[in-house]
Amino acid sequence: MRICIFGAGAVGSHFAVRLALAGHDVSCVMRGAHLDAVRANGLRLRVGDTEFHARVKASDDPAALGPQDLVISTLKATGVHGLARGLAPLLGDDTPVIFAQNGIPWWYDIGLPPDHPSTPDLGFLDPGGALRAAIARSRIIGGVIFSSNEVIAPGAVANLSPERNLLQIGECDDRDSERIAQLRATLETAGIGSAGVTQIREMIWSKLLTNMSMSVLCLLTGQTARAVRDEPALQHVIPRLLDEANAVGQSCYPTVKRITRSGPAPEHKPSILQDYELGRAMEIDALVRAPQAFARAADLSTPMLDMLAGLAIQKARDKGLYRA
Repeated sequence: MRICIFGAGAVGSHFAVRLALAGHDVSCVMRGAHLDAVRANGLRLRVGDTEFHARVKASDDPAALGPQDLVISTLKATGVHGLARGLAPLLGDDTPVIFAQNGIPWWYDIGLPPDHPSTPDLGFLDPGGALRAAIARSRIIGGVIFSSNEVIAPGAVANLSPERNLLQIGECDDRDSERIAQLRATLETAGIGSAGVTQIREMIWSKLLTNMSMSVLCLLTGQTARAVRDEPALQHVIPRLLDEANAVGQSCYPTVKRITRSGPAPEHKPSILQDYELGRAMEIDALVRAPQAFARAADLSTPMLDMLAGLAIQKARDKGLYRA
């Protein structure tokens, strides 16, 4: 398959190497020093003590890469608007686009199952409707990433979760489809787990519950997920915070798995903290504002989450990383 990774940073570069080594014609939309290194020497992926190397096409201009059989967007929510401007040259008649990002995605209310509770206004996730205008519903595939990675040098990424590297995917209307089955098989063959899911939004919430609570707490403390979980001063705070997060997720999907303080906590800084420390735009809207909007729509009282949201927004604004 001709597969383009749009926004190939840490996660996208990891996937690009695996897909290329599985025999696919892989191209990457990337920029800066990372792009220069990949053009010169290809992409390197370190997993434990093992290193993999793959040659891929790379450009900061999607038009240079041509039509694809599949586009996987690994852009963060803060950069996904770039697809509205750059996606068209990559699209053939039937090219699907997997949107693999953290938080509530811009397309959440498109193809929504009829039994889903009414959603709040999420227009702030797609200002001006640019993505809706540029991307047909028929192309949209939801994606949820479970994989920890970091760029360790231009052209080189390290995978920090060798035991857990998943890209869960599903149609935006949750229907079974032949293309989802085929794409899952493609991912699995490349060493990217992609087990079947029946409701992609439930999977989105299952990851978001951690991001909207523990990851934001990591941002505020500057600590890893494990350090936050094990901090004695937070032993009475975290259970109340998680209760609120679980209530918000279960207001949309009663069967979504609850998160608890005793769950897995990697010795790893979540992406929202990494972005803050590196001075990059932060996914405040998708990870903080959107869950708040769902809580209000469900008439839920979430004082802990509201406090964290206010502190996170102020912290980001003080560094010039959030402007809304």
